[in-house]
Amino acid sequence: MQISISPRRRLAVKLGLLLVTAGVSAGALAQTVQAPVLPQAPIRLIVPFTPGTGIDLIARTLGPKLSERLGRPVVVDNRAGASGNIGTEAVVRAAPNGSTLLVTVNTLVMNASLYPQLAFDPVKDLTPVTLTSWGQLLLVANPKTGFKSASDLVSAARQKPGRINYGSPGVGTPHHLAMELFKTTAGVFVTHIPYRGTGPALTDLLGGQIETMFLPIHVALPHVKSGRLVALGIGSDKRHALLPEVPTLAEARAGKVNVDMWYGIFAPPGTSPELVALYNREIREILLSDEVKKAFQTQGMDPTGSTPGEFKSLVELDAKRWAGLIQAQGITAN
Repeated sequence: MQISISPRRRLAVKLGLLLVTAGVSAGALAQTVQAPVLPQAPIRLIVPFTPGTGIDLIARTLGPKLSERLGRPVVVDNRAGASGNIGTEAVVRAAPNGSTLLVTVNTLVMNASLYPQLAFDPVKDLTPVTLTSWGQLLLVANPKTGFKSASDLVSAARQKPGRINYGSPGVGTPHHLAMELFKTTAGVFVTHIPYRGTGPALTDLLGGQIETMFLPIHVALPHVKSGRLVALGIGSDKRHALLPEVPTLAEARAGKVNVDMWYGIFAPPGTSPELVALYNREIREILLSDEVKKAFQTQGMDPTGSTPGEFKSLVELDAKRWAGLIQAQGITAN
């Protein structure tokens, strides 16, 4: 039987023989190559949003476990403002030495088109490390509307163009762009009412001041269960275990609309492949734990890791998708 040796393994063998000849420990070199040196300073997980958000929960769940595995203090640094751009720029400008990471959501790629005057490119000027999770958005309505499904909303919107109002936490948020994609796919017009945060928008939705909106599934769930909101459809390719009776928007005959939100971790530009591989390996191992799964699921997120390359491809593809919608709809951040 012939044993196949990979080029990487073959190179390691050659190096080992040379080092033995020279009286140098091959094991010491291998350890140096395989274990990049991290700074002694605390590792910062920068969250470009306020405490208490799903992104913040990811950082605060992963942080202690990452600290244990790497033997370094890990601190969560909330840098909120400008739809995540302030915290993101802090990571873009940080030293690529492994001491700073960005924990964020797919708002990142939307900002690339919403803020064309930014001094950095949120997509090109970061190094993808790993995907951490997926989250779903649920299309809901106030019961007073009489809507029972997404197709009911589509029919009503066609009969009364512009007279149905929908809310969002603000321009450029996933909630906003999800509805704009829904409008484009279904060929309807409903009026956008932007709020300063999810809380005020949800309050007006429950009070009947607006008729409908997209909400993260964990935010909508208690209100759907209590009957204060009606779930019209989920913006995903498949139903969710928390609401298995709620159809996808495609199943509800409202068009194939997938507005799943991804969450992930990035490093500053110029970070070495060795450091990226180190963080990718450690974080993906952490994501497999039952404790992390339970913590994420309370926020309606499903933990999922990826290779850096897979994550990079996802980011680039999503950036193109949302850029096309933003340009077609003439959406601006102002």
